[in-house]
Amino acid sequence: MFGYLQVQKSELLVREWESYKAVYCGLCKQMGKDYSFLTRLSLSYDCTFYAMLLMSLDRSCTGFEKGRCKFNPLKKCQFAVTQSDCFSKASAFSVISAYYKLKDDLADSGFFKKLAVRLVQPFFSRWHKKAAKRYPQLETLVAEMMQAQAQAEQNPETGLDASAQPTAHMLGSVLALEASDDLQKRVLYEFGYHIGRWIYLIDAADDMEKDEKHRNFNPFLRSDEQDMQAYQTAVLNQSLARAFDAYNLLTFIDFKGILDNMMLYGFPSKQNTVVYRLKEEENDKSV
Repeated sequence: MFGYLQVQKSELLVREWESYKAVYCGLCKQMGKDYSFLTRLSLSYDCTFYAMLLMSLDRSCTGFEKGRCKFNPLKKCQFAVTQSDCFSKASAFSVISAYYKLKDDLADSGFFKKLAVRLVQPFFSRWHKKAAKRYPQLETLVAEMMQAQAQAEQNPETGLDASAQPTAHMLGSVLALEASDDLQKRVLYEFGYHIGRWIYLIDAADDMEKDEKHRNFNPFLRSDEQDMQAYQTAVLNQSLARAFDAYNLLTFIDFKGILDNMMLYGFPSKQNTVVYRLKEEENDKSV
């Protein structure tokens, strides 16, 4: 995933911000434990959202513990503690996603970026095998998504919806794995589907200028809309609205204030930043 699923820090309570950081740091710690110190470099806000969502669904967070930052030992942190495999699952999802992103970069990037990717790919290949073995369903869904995405982008007739379909279906299917019954499965799929669609499209909006320069595929470049910012806002708002409808059908207790913040403030704020090229709130420098 791409790092677009962020909180709006200014709208969070202090205790909520501390809890969010504890989940972020807990996931970072787990990634180092399960794979390698270096896999922490692939940690994203998106997988933090995924871990928090899992812990909220099964109410598996048992509290917080203090410790030293595993990346910077001079820094003190709080780590969220869970009795389930939420962090391990989110770690595997992060590693698997990063591995396939590296493969995609090899196909689409310039010489120097390809060189950098080739240097780290052997390490991620080994970690990816371990993650895929532990969570084969996640591996299958991400691998199928990448294959379907490549086919869609090679088709000259592919439009906006068809290009976003693989990512949308993948994330919907990933969240549906957590369902306790058929009804919840349908709702989680719907929620994940529209979040996934939004992620793909906001990434396309973010990369539009770069893709035009390098002649890469981008669904927005195939549109003849005159007011591109208004068009992007409309299609992105549609996905967020549909995702929010499904979100309201789910029951969250733990971290609900943070999840509400992300749905109502964080995602729309990130969307405006990308579409209108605004200065972003620097959440990443404070986590």
